[in-house]
Amino acid sequence: MPAVTIAQALEWRLGKQFLLRPADDPLEVVRRLLGVQAQVPSAADLAVRVRLADAPEPVLPPLLADGRVFRTWSVRGTLHVHDPATGAAVLALLAEGRSWQRPGWQREFATTAEMDRLAELCAELLPGRRLSRDELATELEQHAGSDLAAKLRSGWGSLLKPLAWQGLLCGAPGPGVLFGTPQDVVPGWPGLPPVEEAGPRVLRTYLAAYGPATLDAFGQWLVRGMFGVRVLRGWLADLGDAVAAVEVDGTTAYVPAEELDDLLAARPSGTVRLLPSFDQWVLGPGTSDTRVVPAEHRAAVSRAGGWISPVVTSGGRVVGTWAVGQRAAEPEVTLFPGEDVPAAALAHERARLAQRHPDDAHPDG
Repeated sequence: MPAVTIAQALEWRLGKQFLLRPADDPLEVVRRLLGVQAQVPSAADLAVRVRLADAPEPVLPPLLADGRVFRTWSVRGTLHVHDPATGAAVLALLAEGRSWQRPGWQREFATTAEMDRLAELCAELLPGRRLSRDELATELEQHAGSDLAAKLRSGWGSLLKPLAWQGLLCGAPGPGVLFGTPQDVVPGWPGLPPVEEAGPRVLRTYLAAYGPATLDAFGQWLVRGMFGVRVLRGWLADLGDAVAAVEVDGTTAYVPAEELDDLLAARPSGTVRLLPSFDQWVLGPGTSDTRVVPAEHRAAVSRAGGWISPVVTSGGRVVGTWAVGQRAAEPEVTLFPGEDVPAAALAHERARLAQRHPDDAHPDG
């Protein structure tokens, strides 16, 4: 089994995520990253723009408007922007997990019978229309009574997530927060593929952006370990020779076989990057990966309420955070104790990020 250091692995990963050489097309960034977390829309847009050569203006709104990407609840139950093909494959896996049928979920939110009824009504009422959550709840009240409508209006979209995973609704362009069907929002919507096709496909795409990675890392990214090891190993086996195993500092991990030579040739460069809140660089492997986020500084990155801080990385490791300056045009950087990065590289990154309106992407901004 070939062996690489974590520094080599992170250098290769930086390249695959367009953090060494920028992309030309924002759609390619969304596709390569297997979606971009979009609970804060401006942070999602900045996550794409920092991976482009020249993008002073928002790039996701026009893609959302014409359906080249769509916004929906996705991995780990969070809102993401996806391209249609890979997004549909991810949704197929989340739907297969059927987390809403678990006893704990039903006690907290709604019964299986209620969710089945909600899915039926959504499939009947939503096609050809774009409705707000309140408008959808009002129509449901006329067909299913006030209890289900009240549950739909409350919370953070818990009842809407299973509908999104089944491909019954997604975000729709328009004023305010609207919902439509993927068939109406996305021209040429491909539909959800079979799970036996989606599983290996999503796994390989994940490894191509976040590898070398373990199956556990993939399972945690997808849906916090809902799929058992046997299922994940089955998807890996289906990929056959398309995936290669490598040893990363003593741990077995996987990478697309066609990328193996580039991975072995990777040499750490110490590249400095400033990345926005909820960036996929951190979320892909997860904040518990101490090779990316040092354990002693995890609380500074993964904050209360589910917020993920804007981060400073050096060679792929998170070495600090940044915030919008109160007076200065450029972001204010706070390096972790004991960390040091070249002043010129940090100044270049601060100036580059200032051109991309970082104040729109900070969770406290």
